[in-house]
Amino acid sequence: MLILGIETSCDETAAALVDDTRTIRAETVLSQTALHTPFGGIVPEIAARAHLEHLDGLIERTMKEAGAGFADLDGVAATAGPGLIGGVIVGVMTGKAVALAGNKPFLAINHLEGHALSARLSHDVAFPYLLLLVSGGHCQLLIVEGVGRYKRLGTTIDDAAGEAFDKTAKLLDLGYPGGPAIERAAKGGDPARFAFPRPLKGRPGCDFSFAGLKTAVRQAVENAGALLPQLVADMAASFQQAVADSLADRTGRALEIFRDRHPEGKALVVAGGVAANTLLRQRLASLAAGYGLELVAPPLRLCTDNAAMIAWAGVERLRLGLTDGLDFSPRPRWPLDPGAPKVIGAGVKA
Repeated sequence: MLILGIETSCDETAAALVDDTRTIRAETVLSQTALHTPFGGIVPEIAARAHLEHLDGLIERTMKEAGAGFADLDGVAATAGPGLIGGVIVGVMTGKAVALAGNKPFLAINHLEGHALSARLSHDVAFPYLLLLVSGGHCQLLIVEGVGRYKRLGTTIDDAAGEAFDKTAKLLDLGYPGGPAIERAAKGGDPARFAFPRPLKGRPGCDFSFAGLKTAVRQAVENAGALLPQLVADMAASFQQAVADSLADRTGRALEIFRDRHPEGKALVVAGGVAANTLLRQRLASLAAGYGLELVAPPLRLCTDNAAMIAWAGVERLRLGLTDGLDFSPRPRWPLDPGAPKVIGAGVKA
């Protein structure tokens, strides 16, 4: 089984060919970082235009690299949400066109499911497992019981951790994207210098909050005066430590629930762009070991947005006959667990 994957949900234009032996036959990613860096964040209109301009060429290059033709495909998988809707539309319409032209099945992939299943591409992790999905736009704890079967235990009540990294990096004039910039700066810093808050730490439940932490960093920057190199390093290290503490605390609570519901589970999986952070991986590995679980973190290139995980999700879904019609509508929002309570702010659920 050979699947073409397409990813255009944010600021990475990507195509990949993946087969059912977990082999990435070819993969091409075009980063838009240079386009968005002057603005300190992603500009949706710029992102959508870049996807439209480059996606066809990336698909052609990927097919050539794999030595495959469109007739060799068993299906076409494209991120159909959630994400910046302009970019999502570009990927979905391109995927539909390839599927229609070749009379191949079309698979509308939830971007979050791509992240959720990425550990099964890299490590062949067995169901069920606990997933910490932590990225620029998402911060969730989910029990992954199977393809299309997700139980959300917690989510952010305001901002995602990755968004907090980006905003903090901007405040410290470290550039974009914020995650790698903060981690680099933190290497020479004192994580105990600034007593930043650990939002919701010790509170019941598994939800996250990072708005208050961002505010604390902003106030510290405003009170600091000149941003001398050591001060920036200390602030970056203190911020990074606060995020790691908060994520570890909430994940620990989720592990208690997961252990009770699924004593047969063997893995804690961390996925998404923030999963590339070394300190976070170390904290989670120690936490998982305390519960007798293995921490599984996909390779760094599968943590950030990529088409290989979308193609793999397509493999998983096509195996089960879960295909989609060409009338499928792209979705800016698409929860993995539609039955989970909606968070409407300040931790209140409806």
